[in-house]
Amino acid sequence: MGMVKEFREFALKGNVLDLAVGVIIGAAFGTIVGSFIKDIIMPVVGLAGNVDFSKAEYMLRAGVPAVMDGTTVLIPGKDPIMLRYGNFVTVAINFIILAFCIFLVIKLFNTARRRFEAQPVPAPAVPPAPTKEQVLLTEIRDLLARR
Repeated sequence: MGMVKEFREFALKGNVLDLAVGVIIGAAFGTIVGSFIKDIIMPVVGLAGNVDFSKAEYMLRAGVPAVMDGTTVLIPGKDPIMLRYGNFVTVAINFIILAFCIFLVIKLFNTARRRFEAQPVPAPAVPPAPTKEQVLLTEIRDLLARR
């Protein structure tokens, strides 16, 4: 039972819950940025010459074809070997854009935090001096307390 209790204490700590919320928000942010890249950035890049990085590849070894029953097929074990670097380029571009977006969010947060910290904190109000009546009543109270 000790292990279950220890796990429950660990799982219900504030840091674990904060981490879970951060992961969920981070995944949602990643989805938003991914859509931004795919649907807005890449079409603009495509205007430069119909560039589609995801299908870019380089053939390292051509496949060996054979004719069987009148159709051309590749001999098993002799399939073409392709270096598919296009998907890597796309993922690298996505990472750079995502990292830049996260940088902008953190920069905005730090700027706002500095601005809030720079605002002067108003000094606590000094209580007003007691009136003549309050001073007189205090003296009467003290005299009665001494009797």
